Amino acid sequence: MKRKIVFLTGTRADFGKLKSLISILDSSNLFDVHIFATGMHMDLKFGFTVHEIEKCGYKNIYKYINHDHGASMDITLSRTIEGFASFIHLIKPDLIVVHGDRSEALAGAIVGSLNNILVAHIEGGEVSGTVDELIRHAVSKLSHTHFVANDEAKRRLQQMGEKEESVYVIGSPDMDVMLSDTLPTWQEVAANYEVPFNDFAISMFHPVTTEVDNMDEYVENYIKALEESNTNYIVIYPNNDKGSDFILNKLKRLQNNRKFRLFPSVRFEAFLVMMKNALFIAGNSSAGIREAPYYGIPTVNVGTRQKGRTNNPDIIHTGYSKKEVLDGLLKAKSATIEPQFLFGDGKSDEKFFDAVSKNSFWKTTTQKSFFDAVLV
Repeated sequence: MKRKIVFLTGTRADFGKLKSLISILDSSNLFDVHIFATGMHMDLKFGFTVHEIEKCGYKNIYKYINHDHGASMDITLSRTIEGFASFIHLIKPDLIVVHGDRSEALAGAIVGSLNNILVAHIEGGEVSGTVDELIRHAVSKLSHTHFVANDEAKRRLQQMGEKEESVYVIGSPDMDVMLSDTLPTWQEVAANYEVPFNDFAISMFHPVTTEVDNMDEYVENYIKALEESNTNYIVIYPNNDKGSDFILNKLKRLQNNRKFRLFPSVRFEAFLVMMKNALFIAGNSSAGIREAPYYGIPTVNVGTRQKGRTNNPDIIHTGYSKKEVLDGLLKAKSATIEPQFLFGDGKSDEKFFDAVSKNSFWKTTTQKSFFDAVLV
């Protein structure tokens, strides 16, 4: 009998992380794969990216709208729990797979743990700024198995009382796509997305939920710095966290500026090609911390959103003032860095498949205990 596995995805970013894992299981006759698509995937304002999931040809895609305009994160969480609970009671999966630190992942872990269904958490054990870190660690404590990016993340999970044999180091799954030989060419991406320039940087600036009262000022300073840097930019809309409206309103003034090309969303493979060919990436996206170093692309990391997530000395960290950001942008334009491989070798999907194909994995108990780790 096939094992039934549900992947829960709420954003273009986490789908990019999960895609290689979904595909390798979906191509096997050992598993019955389902996808629960919600969150930003179902929002027209952010590109209705469920279409990107559908283009992959997966058979079992369940779509659920978990929010409306202005809904707070706690209300969105409660709606996701309700919708996902109804779904899993209907299909009765053997495993729920969630990723990262979004409220959708927390909903999936809550539903799984309360229904004695195995939960696998992808990329737990990491640190980041804002409320995201609290959510990530809560998801880890509600999950039964963990697939992490590196040994450092594994050690953190052991510090949190997770037993060593439940933690699998597989690398970061997006590296599977980054290091593949199937990415489109820059010429194909530029033509498809109608990018009018070849010399450009990428901008991705997300709201910081714990600093929402200052977000309007921060994004104003950030955009002024972009405008004064005399650089072409591909700008990708923020996520839909509280405070995103401040950013979207400020971005409107760039729509008729020929040095800027704005997109609500970009397909993950196309985004990687854009980044690979960019002068640098600016903002506060984890892409600047994780993916950009693989391609040797400089990063200007603005503010606190990624605080503590890396000690990479090549990343240019700035505060929120216009001068600090502009200085960082100008420094990045002339920076050169060597590629760094910190999150795996591009074979996360194979390691994930190997783990869930073993009978021992399915003997994991849903009755968790805290394990006191002796760490050296």
